[in-house]
Amino acid sequence: MSALEPRDAGVETGTAVDAEVPDGTASPVESGGVLGRTYRALSVGIVSVVFLIAFEATAVGTAMPVAARELHGIPLYAFAFSAYFTTSLFAMVLSGQWADRRGPLGPLATGISAFAVGLLLCGTAGTMWIFVAGRAVQGLGGGLVIVALYVVISRAYPKRLQPSILAAFAASWVIPSVVGPLVSGSVTEHLGWRWVFTGIPVLVVFPLALALPAIRRRASGPADPSAPVEPYDRRRIMLALGISLGAALLQYAGQELNWFALLPAAVGVALLVPAVRGLLPPGTGRAARGLPSVVLLRGVAAGSFIAAESFVPLMLVTQRGLSPTMAGFSLAAGGGTWALGSYVQSRPRLEPYRERMMVGGMVLVAAAIAAAPSVLIDSVPVWTVAVAWAFGCFGMGVVIASTSVLLLKLSAPEEAGANSAALQISDGLSNVLLLAAGGAAFAALGGGAVGAVHDAAGAGAAGSHPAAFAAVFLPMAGVALAGAWVAARVRTKP
Repeated sequence: MSALEPRDAGVETGTAVDAEVPDGTASPVESGGVLGRTYRALSVGIVSVVFLIAFEATAVGTAMPVAARELHGIPLYAFAFSAYFTTSLFAMVLSGQWADRRGPLGPLATGISAFAVGLLLCGTAGTMWIFVAGRAVQGLGGGLVIVALYVVISRAYPKRLQPSILAAFAASWVIPSVVGPLVSGSVTEHLGWRWVFTGIPVLVVFPLALALPAIRRRASGPADPSAPVEPYDRRRIMLALGISLGAALLQYAGQELNWFALLPAAVGVALLVPAVRGLLPPGTGRAARGLPSVVLLRGVAAGSFIAAESFVPLMLVTQRGLSPTMAGFSLAAGGGTWALGSYVQSRPRLEPYRERMMVGGMVLVAAAIAAAPSVLIDSVPVWTVAVAWAFGCFGMGVVIASTSVLLLKLSAPEEAGANSAALQISDGLSNVLLLAAGGAAFAALGGGAVGAVHDAAGAGAAGSHPAAFAAVFLPMAGVALAGAWVAARVRTKP
């Protein structure tokens, strides 16, 4: 799953527009649900945007092994994923301030345009570095879009309808999780991987035509037009820029793996440390009880899982000879079990056991990641990955949704926006750092030399490097297991 994932994203938003009369009932003008006449165009438009972004996010992993091989970029495989998260970190903070001060229309339109440009760059790339640059542009667009969409919800929908539209956002990820890998695999095999990237921008035209006019009517401009526009928080923007640049330098150093890489690595750490300390709650690094552990757990869970998941299709294609379609299908069931985990944790009768569920969820995630490289042994059936990943996604559904619930529970109303932003930063930064670490270990053990993809004619894949894949999965399983300990500290009192 990507950092664009809107299942429970928290952002700094303006004041919600609540079209309700004082007694709490809906006014006649605003009666009806999210698909009623008042909100139909807006709801269909923004949910369609999320649906298409979700489809792209789930399709990329299927097409990526083929793209990396044809561009001679297997050593940069992890970089192609982490570049997206790196730039989205900066874009999220910028979008929150932009939308609060000028309204969500500007960052949303700019973000979707940047996302489409990034896709086209990827689809027409002649080298792997151009492909990575395209993914970075996508990340800028994705970070702008996800924050702006949540500002739209807070501004355009009354409070009674906000849970319904958020549920629609969550549901819009289920179908792409199942269909995305299959469609992407089929397109990659029969038309070529480039069509996976160049075809999606065309599909964005329809939801934009529906959503943008509705947003302009209902959510454009600042939340309070009569109030003076506050200046941008330059310190916060500079901290976000420091996180992005520091993470990028660490990724570069991890890919180079030579003595000259020590300098960019040192500069990256120097940029990251003060930025993280300024943007995350005090005590996050040492897993202090309560809110700091909630924020840390979000990063540990998301980072370990995404870093491992990114290498699953590549492992199945290059080591077991699966087609891109079948490799992508191994992850398809995860969308449904993730949604099931989110549903289970929401049951009121299970609320007293939330912390225990989170610990159990992280154990499931660790077990799934540890089980995945077992298919490097030829006698182990390849469907083992699909089963393991289904259980891992269930655990992620429990943990990720629970971190959002606990964040709001532990935050004062005036701190909810900043704390929610910290949750997203922890998520994205952990994705970047653990992907960079996994990519460096993969390259160091010869992963960049994995052979050709098993093609439709049945040609074998040359050059097996199981140790390179094991060096990604097993440490990430250890990180996820450490997350079980962090989950036990989310209570404010032992």
